[in-house]
Amino acid sequence: MDLSQTTLNAFEKQIGYSFNNKDLLIESLTHSSFSPEKQNNQRLEFLGDAVIHLILTKKFFDEYPTEREGILSRYRTTLTRGSFLTHLALKLGIDKILQVSVAEKSAQGHLRPAALEDALEALVGAIFTDSGSNLDKTTDIILSWYDDISIHLQDQEQDLNPKGRLQEIIQPRHGNDALSYVVVRMEGQPHDREFEVEVFLLGKSLGSGTGKSKKEAAEEAARQALMKFVP
Repeated sequence: MDLSQTTLNAFEKQIGYSFNNKDLLIESLTHSSFSPEKQNNQRLEFLGDAVIHLILTKKFFDEYPTEREGILSRYRTTLTRGSFLTHLALKLGIDKILQVSVAEKSAQGHLRPAALEDALEALVGAIFTDSGSNLDKTTDIILSWYDDISIHLQDQEQDLNPKGRLQEIIQPRHGNDALSYVVVRMEGQPHDREFEVEVFLLGKSLGSGTGKSKKEAAEEAARQALMKFVP
C-alpha cells in the first residue's frame, strides 16, 4: 500500500481526525511485518489499548450511575474485545490501508482480526499522542466511531458467551462432551501471538476462529459454529 498524501487525507476524513504529525498516522498503520527498518505500530498499540479502556470506563461510569462495578466491567469488555475492535477497524477501512509485507498481504494478513485490532488500537494511540494527550479530543473521536453505544451493547451482549450458547444447543442431543476445541495454528512472537482454534462436534468441524489468545479464538470459533444453528 502506497500511503500517498491523497490516501492519508481520505483516511483522515473517514476517521474524523486530521493529524499534525503524519508520521504518527503512518506508524499506526504499519504492521510489524512491513519493514524491519521502519517503526511499526506495536508501541502505539500498547498506548491505544489503555486509552480505549479509559475512554469507555469513563463513558459507562457516567452513563450508568446506578450500575455496580461488575456490570460496568462487563460492558467495557463487550466493546473492547477483539471481535468488536476488528469490526470497528473494518468500518473505518483500516484493512484497505494497513501496510503489511508482500508475503503477509498474499496470505491475507491485512484481514486477520489480530492485525486489524492492533492497528485500531495503534490508531487511537496515535490520535492521543498527536493531540498532545488531549483525552477530551480523543474521546470525541473514538466515541464517534462507536455511534450509539447502547445499541452495540445490546447486540454484542447477546454474543458475549458463544461457547455457552453452543453448548446449550448441542448438549441435549449429544451430551456434555460432544464439543471439543483444538488449537490448529499458533504464530508470532510471545508478546504478539495469534491463535487459530477449530471447534469439533463428535470429530466433525463446525467452525474456526482466530484471536490474540486461545480463549478469544475459541469464542470466535463458537460464533462461527452458531451460525449453522441460529437463524
